[in-house]
Amino acid sequence: SFFYYTLPYSIRVLFESSVRNCDGFLVKEADAMNILDWKTKQSHVEVPFCPARVVLQDFTGIPAMVDFAAMREAVRNAGGDPVKVNPACPTDLTVDHSLQIDFILKNQEMEFGRNRERLQFFKWSSKVFENISIIPPETGMAHQVNLEYLSRVVFDVKDLLHPDSVVGTDSHTTMVNGLGILGWGVGGIEAEAVMLGMPLSLPLPHVVGCELTGTANPLATSIDIVLSVTKHLRQADVAGKFVEFFGSGVSQLSVADRTTIANMCPEYGAILSFFPVDNVTLKHLKHAGFDKAKLEVTEAYLKTVKLFRSDESSSREPEYSQVVQVSLDSIIPYVSGPKRSQDRVAVNNMKSDFQACLNEKSGVKGFQVAAEKQNDTVPVQYEGNEYKLSHGCVVIAAVISCTNNCNPSVMLAAGLLAKKAVEAGLAVKPYIRTSLSPGSGMVTHYLSSSGVLPYLSKLGFEVVGYGCSTCVGNTAPLPEAIRNAIKQGEIIACGVLSGTKNFEGRLCDCVRANYLASPPLVVAYAIAGTVRIDFDSEPLGTGFNGKSIYLRDIWPTRQELHTVEEECVISSMFRELKEKMEKGNKRWNLLEAPESTLFPWDLKSTYIRCPSFFDKLVTAAPAAVENAHVLLFLGDSVTTDHISPAGSIARSSAAAKYLSSKGLTPREFNSYGARRGNDAVMTRGTFANIKLLNKFIGKPAPKTVHFPSGQTLDVFEAAELYQKEGIPVIILAGKKYGLGSSRDWAAKGPFLLGVKAVLAESYEKVHRSQLIGIGIAPLQFRPGENPTTLGLTGREQFSIMFPPDLSPRMTLDVKTSTGKVFSVIALFENSMEITLYKNGGSLNFVARRFL
Repeated sequence: SFFYYTLPYSIRVLFESSVRNCDGFLVKEADAMNILDWKTKQSHVEVPFCPARVVLQDFTGIPAMVDFAAMREAVRNAGGDPVKVNPACPTDLTVDHSLQIDFILKNQEMEFGRNRERLQFFKWSSKVFENISIIPPETGMAHQVNLEYLSRVVFDVKDLLHPDSVVGTDSHTTMVNGLGILGWGVGGIEAEAVMLGMPLSLPLPHVVGCELTGTANPLATSIDIVLSVTKHLRQADVAGKFVEFFGSGVSQLSVADRTTIANMCPEYGAILSFFPVDNVTLKHLKHAGFDKAKLEVTEAYLKTVKLFRSDESSSREPEYSQVVQVSLDSIIPYVSGPKRSQDRVAVNNMKSDFQACLNEKSGVKGFQVAAEKQNDTVPVQYEGNEYKLSHGCVVIAAVISCTNNCNPSVMLAAGLLAKKAVEAGLAVKPYIRTSLSPGSGMVTHYLSSSGVLPYLSKLGFEVVGYGCSTCVGNTAPLPEAIRNAIKQGEIIACGVLSGTKNFEGRLCDCVRANYLASPPLVVAYAIAGTVRIDFDSEPLGTGFNGKSIYLRDIWPTRQELHTVEEECVISSMFRELKEKMEKGNKRWNLLEAPESTLFPWDLKSTYIRCPSFFDKLVTAAPAAVENAHVLLFLGDSVTTDHISPAGSIARSSAAAKYLSSKGLTPREFNSYGARRGNDAVMTRGTFANIKLLNKFIGKPAPKTVHFPSGQTLDVFEAAELYQKEGIPVIILAGKKYGLGSSRDWAAKGPFLLGVKAVLAESYEKVHRSQLIGIGIAPLQFRPGENPTTLGLTGREQFSIMFPPDLSPRMTLDVKTSTGKVFSVIALFENSMEITLYKNGGSLNFVARRFL
C-alpha cells in the first residue's frame, strides 16, 4: 500500500485497470507489478491498458466502421460467421465532423441530405453491430458530447465499480481528463484494435506534476491560462508524458477551466493532462445531472480506492517524475500565431509583433513584405460600398467549439462584449466571414437564455450548426471580390478563431496569417477589422454620436460574467441536453437503413466503398525495400493535415478529377473528411494539401517529380506510375513528421500510394504508431544526421534490409544507388510493434483473428 499511495493518480488508474483485466495472457500479473513499481520502472517497460470505452467521431469513425463491415465480408468469404465481428469494447460514435459552412447550406435539411449516404451507413452500423452507439448529427461535437453526456467518472457494470477511462479518435479526447477521467486520442487503427478487445501497449510514462499557485488576473480568460500553461509545459519538454495537476491553484479552477486546459495537451505534446476528482468536480457533476445516490457512490468509491484529491493541506501529494510550477498571478491575455499555435503574442504587443512579422524573412512567423509595400491598401467594392484592405485586415472571424465551448465564461464573455458593442453603435464589416459553431445545444441554450445570442447575430456571428467547421478547414469561401483584392495586392489577410489549430492555409488559401484567440477577442478583432491595433490606445471604432469606443469600454467584468453564468448555466441545461440525446432528431429517426448482416455495397457510391486493405494486407511486410525512389522530400513539422487534408476538395486535385469522372459537380464534392469511407478519394487526397512544401518542387504545391520519366505530376499520379512500374517508394522528412491531429488516413493513404518506409529526423508519437499499424516502417536518422548532412539529394534510389531478428530501435543500413551507405534507427519501441509490422500491420493482424 505504501507504493500505491506514492503513485500519481493517473498511474493508479492504470494499476486498477491492470488488476481488473489481468488474464495471464493479454494482461499479466507482472504488468500490474511493473505499474506498482512505477517510480523505478517508468519509461523502462511497456504496459498494457484496457480503456473502459472508445469514442469515435465520424471523420475517423466512418473508416473504422467501413473496416468492420469489410471484415464481415472477408469472414463470410473465408467461410466464417460474419455475425461474430463486433466491437468488444463499448464504443460511441458521434456524427459531428461533417458540417461544411457554405452560403447555400445554412439550411440544415440540405446539409443532412448531402450526407444521407454516409448517415444511412451509420444507421446500418447501429442496427447490426453490438456494443456500439451512434450519436446522430446536430447533437454536438464528439469531445463535447463525451464530456457532457457520455462520461461516467465511475463505471457500474453488474455491481462492479471501476474508474471511467476512454480513448478516442478525436485529438480533443483529452478534454475528459478535466473531469478526472483518464483518456487520450489514438489513431483509427489503434482504436479498432481496442474496439476488438486488444489492450493498448504503452511505455510506462513519466508523470510531470504541474503545481498551480496564485490567482489569475481578472482580465485573463481560460484561453490565457491554457496558453500560459502550454508555454510552461512545452518548455519543460513533456512530449510523450502524462501531466498531472496539483497545488492550491487547482481548486480555484472550475471543471470548465480544467477541461479547457486538458483539451490543449496535444498542442504541447503530452499524452494527457490529468485533474484528479475533487470537491469541485463533485459540485459540477451535481449540476450536470448526477443524482444524489450516484454522487454518493462516486465519492465513496473514489475515496476508498484513493483516487479522490483532497484540498486539505495535510493530505499527501504523490511523487512525480518532475515538477513544473506555474504562478497564475503572472498570466496576461495572449493570442497565438500567425502560423503556429506555440507562437504566443501578448495582446498588448499584437500590433508591433505583426509589424515584425511583415519585416521578418518568410518562415515560421515572417512574411517578408518589402518596407515600401507594408502600408499598401487595395480598394474593393462590396455590396455597394467601398472598403480598403491592408496588411493585417481580418477577413475570417470564427467562434468555434474547440477548447472554448466547454467553458461557459468565455462564450458568455463573447456574447456580453457583442451586446455592449451593438448598444454602443459598433458593427462588423460585411465582407468578414463571421461564424458561430457551438459544440452542443447547451451552448446555444445559455447564449439564448442570457439574451446575448441576438447581439452576436447582429455582428454576423450566427449559429451555423453543431459540428467541426472552420477549425478543420470547412470555412465558407470568401467573397470573390475580396479574394481578388487580397491576391491582387498580395495582402497578408488574417483569420482569427477560437480554436486550437492555425496551420497556414488551413482556413483559406489566400488567408496567410491565422491567430488563435479567446471568443471575446475574436469578436473584438472582427469589430476592429484588423490585427494591427493597440487596444489600449486605439479605439475599436466609432459609435453613436461619433464617440470613439475602446475595448475597455465594452469588456465584461468578472462580476458580470459570474452573475450571468449563475443565472443561465444551470442544471436544467444539462437535463435538456440529455433529453435531446435520448430522443435523437426527427430526420435521423425517420432515416431508413438496411438491416442485413452484411452491408449492401453500392458500386456507384462515391462515399462508401469496400476498402482494398484486405486485398493488399495478405502477406507479411517485405524483408527488404530494394531500389526505392523518393516520392516526397519534405522538411520539418509536416502535419497530418499536410499528409491527409480534412477540408474542402480543390477543383484541380486528383480527387476532384475522380469525382468529376463519376458525374459529380464541384458543389457535390463535399470534403475529404466526409469521404473517408472511400479509399479511392482518400488515396487521391493524400499529400493534396496546397501548402505541402516538397523540396523537389521548391514551392508549396501538392506535386512531385516522377524520376524515371522526369515529369512533374500530382503526388497520386506519380505514385500510381511507380506502382505500375513495380518500383517501391519512400519519403524523406525532417523533424516532427506527422504533427497534429491523429488520422488513420495519414498512414493508410501513403500505404496505398506504395510507400514502404519513411526516413525522418523525428516523429509525432501517435503517427509513428499509425505507420507501424498499416505496415510502413518508421526509420529515424541518427542524432545529428539528416539528408543535408548526409549529402542526400533525394534523387538516389534506396535499399533497406530488415533482418529476421529485428529488435526494438535496431540500427539498419541504408544503401543508395550512388554507393553511399548510412545507418538509421528502426523506430519500433517493443516486440508487439515488430509483430504487427511483420504481419503487415494492425488491420491484417486484427482481420486474422476472425479469419
